[in-house]
Amino acid sequence: MLDRLVDFLAGRSAPAANASAPDDMHLAVAALLIEAARMDSDFDASERATIEALLATKFNLSNEALNDVIAAAQRKVEYSAQYFPFTNAICKRMSIEERTEIIEMMWSVAYSDGVLDPHEDMLLRQIAGLIHVPDKERGQARQRALAAVAARKS
Repeated sequence: MLDRLVDFLAGRSAPAANASAPDDMHLAVAALLIEAARMDSDFDASERATIEALLATKFNLSNEALNDVIAAAQRKVEYSAQYFPFTNAICKRMSIEERTEIIEMMWSVAYSDGVLDPHEDMLLRQIAGLIHVPDKERGQARQRALAAVAARKS
């Protein structure tokens, strides 16, 4: 019982046995994207739409599954003061290419409102370090995200 309490407080609690419970990878990625959106203290509609599009594309999610993942990730982010549960899961189960893609997704969210807040930039640098994405790849992911944002505006 004490182990379960410690796991819960550390953000490691196992989800309840529920057939519709979101996958841990989906939750981890969604949580980081939501954190990127919240970093500037303004989680707006354009950021949410970007997160929905990125997650739906990356994980091929239905609208219902997408809403479940986002809602669960928002709860996780609100009740967690650390990124470790999310970054650790990503490091353990994703290749360097996939982790770089996550950073690119985070850049897309950060730029979706048209402005890069210094806090968003700091978060992206921190998360890239935590999931072991080298500076060069982080910079290339940033350029790809900027190009995609520019293409959507044209």
